[in-house]
Amino acid sequence: MPKVIGVLGGMGPAATIDFMDKVLRHAQAHAAREQDLVRLIVDSNPALPDRNAAIAGTGPSPAPGLAAMTRGLETAGADLLVMPCNAAHAFADAVIGATRLPFLHLIEETVAAVVSDYPAARRIGVLAVNGAVQARLYEDALAARDLAPVTPSDAERAGFMEGVWQIKAGNLDAGRLLLCTAAEQLIARGADVIIAGCTEVPLVIGPDDLAVSVIDSTDMLARRAVAHAYDAAA
Repeated sequence: MPKVIGVLGGMGPAATIDFMDKVLRHAQAHAAREQDLVRLIVDSNPALPDRNAAIAGTGPSPAPGLAAMTRGLETAGADLLVMPCNAAHAFADAVIGATRLPFLHLIEETVAAVVSDYPAARRIGVLAVNGAVQARLYEDALAARDLAPVTPSDAERAGFMEGVWQIKAGNLDAGRLLLCTAAEQLIARGADVIIAGCTEVPLVIGPDDLAVSVIDSTDMLARRAVAHAYDAAA
């Protein structure tokens, strides 16, 4: 049987459901029957404190809540852990410190996919929320591989953030317009590919919506989680 994947979710809930759907799609390539699919244990907890405010120092930290969720998933029988929220990885140490289970790091898995799948790309556009940018999650991971991040200006990021909040509120059309505008601004500044560095982005922007390739961080994490669950190559 495949390993059980524990999911620290709810940040936001729609992104967690999107991750679950992608896990199913990837697992179907390994399973001959329904009973062979991956088991997910999901804690979808939208009550966690806002990651952006916590990173900015204007709100409480989600770290204690993440640690509690981690322990709960381990007790429930998870064999490995994932967290389909980019900004929450500023608090990944709280997860790692609360468990002996392997934890697949969303940022590292996504950047590794950029290197392996797009070897000619040097300027990497990053669509990420304020907290992820302040924590330099993608900026540092890309720089460590000699890749140049291309990020929105402060004014452009304000429009992107409004789009994210619209998506979280269920207003997908309004959110899509704002997120596509932000992506096109990065392409205009020379981005070779775009990382969907917020798990709300793939809810409204698909692989054929932009003039350059979109790297879906949610899909990267799902693909790697399924590979680990079946002990197979990604």
